Amino acid sequence: MRVAREQSRLSERRACGLLEMNRASARYQRRRRDDEPLRELRELAAERRRFGYRRLHVLLRRERTPEGQPRWEVNHKRVYRVYREEGLRVGQRKRKRRAAMERVPLAAPTRVDQGWSMDFMADALGNGRRFRTLNIVDEYTREAPAIEVDTSLPGVRVVRVLEELKRQGRKPEWIVTDNGPEFTGKKLDQWAYENGVRLETIRPGRPMENGYIESFNGKMREECLNENWFTDLADARERIETWRVDYNTRRPHSALGYLTPAEFAHRAAALRSPTAPSTLLLGPVPAFAVPKSPQGATL
Repeated sequence: MRVAREQSRLSERRACGLLEMNRASARYQRRRRDDEPLRELRELAAERRRFGYRRLHVLLRRERTPEGQPRWEVNHKRVYRVYREEGLRVGQRKRKRRAAMERVPLAAPTRVDQGWSMDFMADALGNGRRFRTLNIVDEYTREAPAIEVDTSLPGVRVVRVLEELKRQGRKPEWIVTDNGPEFTGKKLDQWAYENGVRLETIRPGRPMENGYIESFNGKMREECLNENWFTDLADARERIETWRVDYNTRRPHSALGYLTPAEFAHRAAALRSPTAPSTLLLGPVPAFAVPKSPQGATL
């Protein structure tokens, strides 16, 4: 429009009419907000190195001023722009290609402590000594009730962890595991029989049938094991336990509508209680907060 006016000496009204352009658009002047305060995103991204801009946006929206007001009134698009300008993009780690396999639908839990998943992971200390972790995940809330860390975790140790959770009032109806010797031995089988817990083992070579724990293991590997240098076993236990608490109480979970597992469990308990006052609710549960299975099917 500006070129047409300069070359043909047309009025603004005439030039906009010929170009079928709204005069308000011709007069628009860009008004960009000052993004400098928002560049504190660098510090948050440095603390949460494996978080993308969506989770960082959720954490920013949770920050409050001393008066209790939201500190940031910002949408995800503005956060994304600053995120890219600061070069904070999380690089994708290359993974080996695997043959496509038929996915087996998982059972759909409908309440807390109905179904758990268990699996082992391995890592190394700074001196090269290997250690293992026993990871336990609630399939409904995605909460990690326990992560046991040691150089050796036989079946007896698995039972000891489950007994400790039972003393805390936590016991599932079923547990999904792979076919490792710690899970198929007599100790765990006896404990499950005595406590009325059903053991479900996946087919060999089909980790997708235990997708909840596989998803958790990937997050733990990226955000905890790969991000820390463990000097000794005590240091590994402390750092992993700190991450577990943070995962349960602070980390937004995309499958839960970016609620934390603790927040989602609180909402689920409040909604299921017929006598719970409305003040217990943290607001209406959005449609996207319904948990999904790792295969993508809504539970």
